[in-house]
Amino acid sequence: MKLSVKSDYAARAVLELARRYASGKAQRVEDLAEAQGVPANYLVQILIELKAQRIVKSVRGKEGGYLLAKIPAEITLGDVLRCVHGEIFDTAALSDSNCPPELRGAWEKLRQSVNATADNITFQNLLDEGESKEKMYYI
Repeated sequence: MKLSVKSDYAARAVLELARRYASGKAQRVEDLAEAQGVPANYLVQILIELKAQRIVKSVRGKEGGYLLAKIPAEITLGDVLRCVHGEIFDTAALSDSNCPPELRGAWEKLRQSVNATADNITFQNLLDEGESKEKMYYI
């Protein structure tokens, strides 16, 4: 299983929006791109996909940009990965009748495990983890 750069950029964008969620202000694409080291023109395409899945929302106008559509605790890494890729873990072997059943069962266990893990990581978890690491440096 190999995740694409697109999935990394999507997760970075949502994490950055989660960091700025409390401000209630829409964030410009250029600011998000700069903060996360992501090409702005590619990020726009990703944000459109995230908007279609109601993970982010857009605001028009002078003060426009993007915001999370839900609180960070309600958005999982699994949501973001599925938005840009569909299934997180998929293999043709799951529906291949020539694949030995015990191997198909192993692939299914792996798929369930990956999905469960991705669905248990919220962006609030990531924010909390980042805050605890920052606090450790100030001790």
